[in-house]
Formats: sequence, C-alpha cells, structure tokens
Amino acid sequence: MPPPEKSNGRPGENIDVKTVEGFGDEWTRFDQSELAASERQTIFEMYFSIFPWHTIGRDATGFDLGCGSGRWAQLVAPRVGHLHCIDPSVAIDVARRNLAGETNCTFHRASVDAIPLPDNSMDFGYSLGVLHHVPDTEAGIRSCVRKLKPGAPFLTYIYYAFDNRPWWFGPLWQVSYAIRGVIARFPVGLRYWTCQLLAATVYWPLARTALLLEKAGVSVTNFPLSAYRSRTFYGMRSDALDRFGTHLEKRFTRAEITGMMERSGLERIVFLPRVPFWTAVGYRRADDPTP
Repeated sequence: MPPPEKSNGRPGENIDVKTVEGFGDEWTRFDQSELAASERQTIFEMYFSIFPWHTIGRDATGFDLGCGSGRWAQLVAPRVGHLHCIDPSVAIDVARRNLAGETNCTFHRASVDAIPLPDNSMDFGYSLGVLHHVPDTEAGIRSCVRKLKPGAPFLTYIYYAFDNRPWWFGPLWQVSYAIRGVIARFPVGLRYWTCQLLAATVYWPLARTALLLEKAGVSVTNFPLSAYRSRTFYGMRSDALDRFGTHLEKRFTRAEITGMMERSGLERIVFLPRVPFWTAVGYRRADDPTP
C-alpha cells in the first residue's frame, strides 16, 4: 500500500477541504434523481443486510453521517421516528430537496468532528463510504460512537485493502490509485468529464463483460468491476466520479477496521461476508463511558 496521503484539512479539524468540495460537486451533478428505484433498493439492501432492524423501534432516532444526496436516508427515514442527516458539503441542500416529502428529518451541515447532537442520545447511526475520506478515520468512528446510546448499533462501510482478494488485485489497484491521484487534482470540469470517459470506456465494458461471463456460467467473483454488472450506466458514471475524483482516499484491512471500531467503544462487530467490502456493524458497549 502507498504511504498515507497528505490532507489539506484545517488545523484541529478532522476534515479534508478538497474532498468535501469534490463530494459537494458530485452530489450536485448526480442528485440520484435518475437512479432507478429498483437499483437504489438493491444497493440499499446490500449495505443494510446486516443492520439489526429488529432492534430499532418505529420511534427510534438516529443519524446518517455523510448523507450526501440523501439516497440512503430516503429509505431509512420511513422506517424510523427521526433521522438526522449530516454532511459538511453543499450536498446537504440536495439531501434536503430529495427528502422534502419526509417530515421526520433534520439537516445539519457539519463535519464528523462537530456532529451537532448530544452525546449518548442516538438509537442508531450509520456512515457509508465516508470515513475513509477523512484525515483520521478512527477519530471519525469515535465521534460517531460518542453520539450513540449504550447498546445502540452503528453501521459503516470503509474501503477495504483487498485483503480477501488474489495477490494481483494489489498491483491493479496501485495503477488505479496513481490515476486517481492525477485526476482528483484536475479542475472541476475536466475532472468530471475525465471520470465520465472512464465510466464509458472502463466501467461499462468490464461490468457488461462480467455479466455475460456470469450468464455463461463463469464465476466472476474476482473479475474487476463485476459488482457493477447489473448496475445502470448512471450508477457507473456517479461512482466513477466518486472513485477517481476524490482528493483523499484511504483503505483498511478487516483487522484494522475491527481494531478501530473496538477502540472507539464498539463490540459484537459483524462484517458483511460479500460485496461491498468492508461493511460492518457494531454496538456501543454498555459499560463504555463516553469515548
């Protein structure tokens, strides 16, 4: 793995300004209005398949840290009492528009180290695809856990370090990592169009090839971008910008994520055994004081 990337965050804050600006641009361009409802539901069920809904009452209050466009909040809000949507970028305005029909949502423009909620107050929390984009990932987890009631669940998705993949995934990722390092520093417009080109010339061909191979009875478990084989081109375009247009990205092994979660006050940690890796849920320790 390459050395950690240097953050351009403000002193004393767990935030990378360029990354936040990039996500604000992404979710403004891709507000998810064109994402098919069936595709959104399928992806949602992948992430939340290990979430303990049976422990969450209809009157539960929780938070979505790094809500972006509010695509997951749209499916969580109808199932709970109140949902706090938190994002440090202008994407919070996109989420507010997308969730205009929900009366049980509150919106906060804030970073992970300044969550405007009382400690020990939330019945649940989740942060998907966010905490690997902050300078101190463990501190970010700790900030989230601090807001939970003892015993409350926290669901997170953190980029994996290919620790469950064949050896050749490492070199392949090194190439994409180097490409991202260049593209992420392009001016906004050029960055956007470059990522759209990648979606058309890399994502779509590989994803559709994986789909054809699967239909032919070939295992595509380790085929590059096979996770997109049934995704729409809109989803690929959005994710290409997400992946290659992000200024700060970190990856962790399952063991490293387990350690960070445990040190942050979580227990009974369970990992999703399939894509997307690594999605995990843990529970705030009942005997743990505010971290």
